[in-house]
Amino acid sequence: MTSAAQPRNIHTLLAIYSESHRNPTNELIHFVCVPVIVFSLLGILWAAHPVLALAAVLAAMWYYFQLSRPFAWGMLAMSAAMLAILAAMPPMTVLPLSIAVFVVAWIGQFIGHKIEGKKPSFFDDLRFLLIGPLFVLGFLYRRLNLAY
Repeated sequence: MTSAAQPRNIHTLLAIYSESHRNPTNELIHFVCVPVIVFSLLGILWAAHPVLALAAVLAAMWYYFQLSRPFAWGMLAMSAAMLAILAAMPPMTVLPLSIAVFVVAWIGQFIGHKIEGKKPSFFDDLRFLLIGPLFVLGFLYRRLNLAY
């Protein structure tokens, strides 16, 4: 089990995260479900009050900027796009859609880990809930030959 107080750099965190995400089917499930989970969680917070969603983004950005500025800028762009989509949605649809998508996406994640044969990383360290989106973003950065 990993100590939550122990600082680690982004490369170490991604390496540990990827240990339980090597199966191509599990990776594909994560590429779809992780961004959807982020969007639906922001949607749930947005439905409670848009300031809560913004506060969650700002808190995550604080953490991401400590880990990697290039990743933080990518997550900021993704989060801004998600918040813009939420702002454009009819308010009465945000909460029910977000809850449904959140549940379905988490079921997908657990199916992926069943296929992988390994438990999700966040069972050992809750920080990996914030590393999952960086794992997905890392594939895009490598494809675009961007350093992180």
